[in-house]
Parts: sequence; C-alpha cells; structure tokens
Amino acid sequence: MAILTSLMGGKGANRFAALMSANTPKAESLIRKCVIPAAGLGTRFLPATKSVPKEMLPIVDTPTLQYIVEEAVSAGIEDVVLINGRGKGAIEDHFDIGFELETTLRARGKTADADKLRAIAELVRVVSIRQKEPKGLGHAVLCAKSAIGDEPFGVLLGDDMIDAEEPGIRQLARVFRKYNQAVIALMEVPDDETHMYGIAAGTDLGDGVIRIDRVVEKPKKGTAPSNLAVIGRYVLPPEIFPILEKQTPGVGGEIQLTDGLATLQQSHGLLGYKFKGQRYDAGDKVGYLKANIAYALKRPELRGGLLEYMREVVKTEKP
Repeated sequence: MAILTSLMGGKGANRFAALMSANTPKAESLIRKCVIPAAGLGTRFLPATKSVPKEMLPIVDTPTLQYIVEEAVSAGIEDVVLINGRGKGAIEDHFDIGFELETTLRARGKTADADKLRAIAELVRVVSIRQKEPKGLGHAVLCAKSAIGDEPFGVLLGDDMIDAEEPGIRQLARVFRKYNQAVIALMEVPDDETHMYGIAAGTDLGDGVIRIDRVVEKPKKGTAPSNLAVIGRYVLPPEIFPILEKQTPGVGGEIQLTDGLATLQQSHGLLGYKFKGQRYDAGDKVGYLKANIAYALKRPELRGGLLEYMREVVKTEKP
C-alpha cells in the first residue's frame, strides 16, 4: 500500500449552507481520524460503475461519498483516510481544488457555484491510500494503519447513509468515550434478512447500548443469534490492527472486519449502539433510489415538483 496524496487543506462544516458560513461552530472532536473504505468494484451498479466510482454516484446532485465525509466533519473529525482503488482517481479529484473549473465559473459570474466547489476542497484534510488488491473490508481498514497511528478512530462505510440530527459516527464516539471500548452501529432488521448482514447479540445495558458477546458475518438463514444487524459505522481502538494483521480469510474468501471484531470482543470487549436516525443503503438499487427521493424532499426547490410527480405515479400505477 502507498500514500497517493498527502494532506489537502482546511476545515469545514456540514452541508453547503454551513460550509459557507464563517459563524458555524466546529463540533468538539471526540475522535480525530476516520477511515472511509472506497476501493470496492461497485458491481451492483454496473454498467454505470465501469467508469464512475460507485462512491461518486450522486444523491440528487452530491456524490454519496461527500455526504459521508460531511458526516465525519460535522462530528469533529479532522483527518479522513480514504482507502482507494485502481481507477478511482475521480474521488481524490473531487476533494481537491478544481482551479480551471473554479476560474471559469468566476469569469462567468457564477461565484456561488465556485465557492461551493472551493468549500468541498477545504472541507477536511484527506489522505488517500491505495488498496492494491480487493481482500475485504478488514484488509481495507488495515491499509489505514500507518495513517491512523496509535489512537482510536472511526470507520464509515460509503454505502450506508445515516440521516440524523446528531451525526451517526458522533453518536458512537460518545459511547466509546463513556465506556472506553470499541463500538459498532446496530439496527434491527427482519429475521428473513439477517443472512445479509453481520449480526451481533449480547446484553442490553440501556440507552441503546449492547454489551456484545457474539458477532458473526452473514449467518446462514435460521442461525442468526439475533436480528441486530451491524451497520457501517464503527469506532475502534488501535488494537484492532494487530488482530487484522493475523486475521485469516472468512466469508467470501476475504479478510472480514466482523471476524476481527469477534476477536477484539474476546480480548478487549465490544459494544453495540442502536443509533438514532434513518439509514439508507445506497449500495442497493432500491435503497439508492429511496435515498435520492428522501434527500430531494428535504430541498424546498425540489420538494413540490417531486411530490406532484409521485402523486401522479401512485394515482396511475396499476396494482
């Protein structure tokens, strides 16, 4: 693995209105760094992802990955480590300064658009590290070891969008600070869907916190220890790295982060947290469409026309 880009300027806030406001307070940093794995092939969205990284597919007009980065920034995270893959230079370009485009926009009087692009480039410090082989999520996290160092860190998966008043990763960071143990995000799912997720089970400590005593990756149908699915937000101690270095391939022949978490649970303890907010699976086609609709409805200039269209569809659609 190699560091492809070094630190790329600045600090930021949440969405564009906040990004552009000099008066927006920065959240207290409960953790300073996070890892965002972005090296997947995106096969569920072919042919679009043949040339466009799946993380750059837009939710309305904003790349999915930008929402994830903004969540990290709004939680007070200062350094984002992107685990990138071959052919995904567009991700690095998106968080860099686009001098030519900005200059052209300003020359045409489109200052607000140019300012939005500059705000993205100044959003957060970004380090991009190449995952040279698709060896699984556990391996992707391990690739960040040199950039993370000896401190706790967050992991945010780009397929999982969490729309919440308090950023999802910050909710987990609060639990980590209270108990000083690794924390993973949990969500109840239907029993017939448990085979699609990592599943955790344990003792309820109250306030949404679960002391996990078992976590398994994609259990066979009818064998899941609970219906609590592991969702793509984690706050982990640096002790996870030596565990992942020794981790053998699991489901799918890949180094699974869930298997590493199971080992971490035995040696250092592991907590789950039933996060507050709405989760959208942007890695699933229906989930991606739901996210587009939900985020479009939050925008006043789009809401009216979209609702009118949806009413017409419902009215004319045959059962």
